[in-house]
Amino acid sequence: MRFALCLYKFFPYGGLQRDFLSIAKICLERGHEVDVYTTSWEGKKLEKGKIHIIPAQGYSNHTRMKRFSNRLNALLAKKSYDAIIGFNKLEGLDIYYGADTIFAKQINGKGLLYRILPRYRTYLQLERSIFAPESKTKILILSAKERDSYTSYYGTPRERFEILPPGIPKNRVLSLDGRSIRDEYGVPDDFKIVLVVGSGFKTKGVDRAIKAVGSLPNLIRKKTLLWIIGRGKERGYLKLAKRVGIYNNVKFFGPREDVPQFLNEADLLLHPARKEAAGIVIIEAMCVGLPVLVTGVCGYAEHVRKAQAGRIVEIPFQQGQLNKLLLEMLNDPRLKDMGERGKGYIYENGFFELHERVVDIIEQYVLKLTGGTILVT
Repeated sequence: MRFALCLYKFFPYGGLQRDFLSIAKICLERGHEVDVYTTSWEGKKLEKGKIHIIPAQGYSNHTRMKRFSNRLNALLAKKSYDAIIGFNKLEGLDIYYGADTIFAKQINGKGLLYRILPRYRTYLQLERSIFAPESKTKILILSAKERDSYTSYYGTPRERFEILPPGIPKNRVLSLDGRSIRDEYGVPDDFKIVLVVGSGFKTKGVDRAIKAVGSLPNLIRKKTLLWIIGRGKERGYLKLAKRVGIYNNVKFFGPREDVPQFLNEADLLLHPARKEAAGIVIIEAMCVGLPVLVTGVCGYAEHVRKAQAGRIVEIPFQQGQLNKLLLEMLNDPRLKDMGERGKGYIYENGFFELHERVVDIIEQYVLKLTGGTILVT
């Protein structure tokens, strides 16, 4: 089969990008032909697959996204693929891998001026092209919560959705290299490491994490390190850390490929996201037995609850509740038990098969669409 895989940007550290790469590799391993279309590619090239860079210029992100969608459609109209698969909200998709939260819901309560801005209209148009009732796009969604949001707003037929199980490649979980991160950075045995992982610091709630650690009682705060891995602008957050008295306890590591090593040696994953369709890092933390403290907006918070693998800051978010739960967890002598429950839950429920399942769905979709035949050019 011939597949076009479309992604706005590829860099090797994002959860969506890792999903994309795993799915592309499985397609290639099964003998399918894969063409990738993106505006930029960072990191190691995809073996065997063809990468097509489509420049998308513009002063704003929504302008670049719209131009990418338009140019992509014009280009793909001249080619024949068995399926066009998108990992961002783009027009003309056969299958959409839905890792983004619903945009239409974000503008609730916004004024008329906001609604007529090009940014709103562009993103809503791209989203509507997938979720409108008349659209034919097959939707792979990461949680029932997100599916229900889309069906409620757009009236999307439920049969067009396929809810995917959480999952990560098993080799990522097991990719520990024998190093000690604590030794490498000289962390005393009686210090706690609170880890935040995610690019897009505002969305991931890095400011919330800094305020929470800053609220800890003095004796605990002095022995608590807040380590942040991901892509973002650090300057404003370092100013906030200085303001709340934890400047020397906060460290930004930038994007890293050895995230599992950090997860394995931290004491707690803090993920106070403002929006998060799923939150694959939550599953990655549970895989290695790391307890988690997350906000209820995260699609995968339900697995934390089911596994009793940590605590959840309920919606609507309150900083005071996050502060309180962080202190309780750091003081809890059963903290490691929470992590072990999470690890057991992950292994008992077979969370290592997500990407194979996605490719199965793609293949079944094409066979149904073509009546068992394959398109050729």
